[in-house]
Amino acid sequence: MTPSTIYWILFISIALISWAVSASLERKFKRYAQTPLRMTGREVALKMLRDNGITDVEVTCIEGRLTDHYNPADKTVNLSREVYEGANVSAAAVAAHECGHALQHDQEYAPLKMRSALVPVVSFSSRWMTWILLIGMLTLQTFPQLMMVGIALFATTTLFSFITLPVEVNASQRAVNWLREAGITDAETTPMASDALHAAAYTYVVAALSSLATLIYYILIFLGGRRD
Repeated sequence: MTPSTIYWILFISIALISWAVSASLERKFKRYAQTPLRMTGREVALKMLRDNGITDVEVTCIEGRLTDHYNPADKTVNLSREVYEGANVSAAAVAAHECGHALQHDQEYAPLKMRSALVPVVSFSSRWMTWILLIGMLTLQTFPQLMMVGIALFATTTLFSFITLPVEVNASQRAVNWLREAGITDAETTPMASDALHAAAYTYVVAALSSLATLIYYILIFLGGRRD
């Protein structure tokens, strides 16, 4: 098979898996949002930070859906409105997960430090690699070094995707453990929170595999062009 055939088989397969994972995530978050808890996402976040001795992180409300994130640059846990104001299992799980990142930052969790260190490189790579790869493919026979540079840049984004996996999984583990130990969730609702966060983690797995498949595609093009 040609590199293009291999790529399209992988691309279509991963696209279908991505759609299935996203649909499953949407269903689970909607389902668990119907199970009420006594605290809102904001209250959960503030308590988790306080229980872990973190006093310099602010919890803010932002617009959008599934836009929740922790920003290590200004130490803010940013929660979408439905999570910030929601008093349900889904909101608690998301809020605790983002606070899990704040705990990682405070404790200098190694994979998070590595990912943060890669951010400037990935930002640069994302800005230029598409053009470099395109021009590199067009000039592969005469100037193969350019294609190699493009592949190296793309490899940094793939590495970033894979480093993100343990960061997200660890934040979810911290979230579920704390929710249970703090009594926010019980024997019935803790598995719900865990299930919701597992579903979210699968999206990062798919993204990493998609990036790896694309990287392999460019490598095959380079190797094929060098043999011609």
